[in-house]
Amino acid sequence: MKHLVDEFVNYLTIEKGHSQNTIKSYKRDILKFVGFLKYETIDEFSRLDQKRIIDYLMYLRDMNLSSASVARHLVSIKVFYKFLNNEKIVSINPTENIESPRLLRRLPDFLTTEEVDKLLVQPKNDNMGTRDIAMFEVLYATGLRVSELISLKINDINMERGYIITFGKGSKERVVPIGKSAQEKLKRYLEESRHFLLKGKGGDELFVNRFGGKMTRQGFWKIIKKYALLAGIKKNISPHTLRHSFATHLLERGADLRSVQQMLGHADISTTQIYTHVVRERLKEIYDKHHPRA
Repeated sequence: MKHLVDEFVNYLTIEKGHSQNTIKSYKRDILKFVGFLKYETIDEFSRLDQKRIIDYLMYLRDMNLSSASVARHLVSIKVFYKFLNNEKIVSINPTENIESPRLLRRLPDFLTTEEVDKLLVQPKNDNMGTRDIAMFEVLYATGLRVSELISLKINDINMERGYIITFGKGSKERVVPIGKSAQEKLKRYLEESRHFLLKGKGGDELFVNRFGGKMTRQGFWKIIKKYALLAGIKKNISPHTLRHSFATHLLERGADLRSVQQMLGHADISTTQIYTHVVRERLKEIYDKHHPRA
């Protein structure tokens, strides 16, 4: 069974062209599924029927996984069985008619403009602080995913025309505008601080860590958590908080949904629509707080 998982990973990499993060997620889900099957003494994927798949989903629910996590596992298994079916390893796809668990989508956490301002004044006026403020400003100005931010190269930035080229999920290229404030902070970082952080090392990564290596997702998460604490922000901060804030603030100020979708790099506009719910909730909160007869 393990060799089929390896073949599946090759298929996702070569034929589908998925990102490494997506591939890791699929692989992790399928290996968990394989572990369950071994425990049930099932050694062939062709022996499974719809009931067995549903049993596995119920097992995941019993393990206290959220509806969203169970739904993600089901998607992974569906893609895996489609691969097995295409390769003639199974003749029947037992996942075909299984519907995803009903998802109550959690509204993404975002910062108010006041909280963003508080966050952006926290970094110190040194090399590390100059880098951190540049990262935050770029993230808030463009709505990039953190994985996209830390993958930026020097040549991906066009200061003269005011845009960034990034490669999103599935290595899809998109061009995102970058505002003047972010450009100023980025210019200062490039001119004054980056070469100090590199410590004589080469490399074309835009943002580097204090050892001169590439910034990591975990490293960025620690940095933003530290500054949120210093700013007195009580909300649950994640690496994507500034991305969520970017989308929410654009829609609050009248940006159209299709433009926000393109800037965020969402393949499906329904993914972007979650932010319209955030804006509605925010408007209701303002109304309840300020209207005399609310």
